[in-house]
Amino acid sequence: MSLTPVLLGLGSNARREHNLTAGLDALADLLEEMRCSPVFESLAVGYKGDNFYNLVVAGVTELPLMELDRRLKFIEADNGRYAPERKGLPLDIDVLMYGDQVGNFHGLELPRPEILKNAFVLWPLALLEPGRREPRSGQSFEDLWRAAAIDQRLWPVRFRWREGELTPASLIEAFPPPLTA
Repeated sequence: MSLTPVLLGLGSNARREHNLTAGLDALADLLEEMRCSPVFESLAVGYKGDNFYNLVVAGVTELPLMELDRRLKFIEADNGRYAPERKGLPLDIDVLMYGDQVGNFHGLELPRPEILKNAFVLWPLALLEPGRREPRSGQSFEDLWRAAAIDQRLWPVRFRWREGELTPASLIEAFPPPLTA
């Protein structure tokens, strides 16, 4: 079976460190060659609630698209996403890209439109996969980020996963959090 490169967006605004760590641990069992972007904190967009932590994960998988999406829903459920008494959004995992597929696949739009609309998706993508091209525009994520005029506040934050720091200190120093985060 062939391997397909995937890009996934992760976010949480409830027990952020705990839920993102659990999500990353589960994804490490699901993906090969997994790499993570730095982690960013942002104000909630289109959602009332606490600030979010967001990052992007790249990897490869043997799973067909719909099976991958189904397993992501199980990971979300295991972390309280669909619990009736939940507070905030414990864990959200979106398929941003699956190979270079373009179109609507059983309600899953690829590449995910949020790539170009949300800074908390595009900036991590530009750092993780700067030369990779967004299939609809043909532009690299780095070029798309440089040209983006997205009015959203976000800043890099420290985040440890397993034995490593996902966000380089130099990025945090270059883009400190706002005084009123």
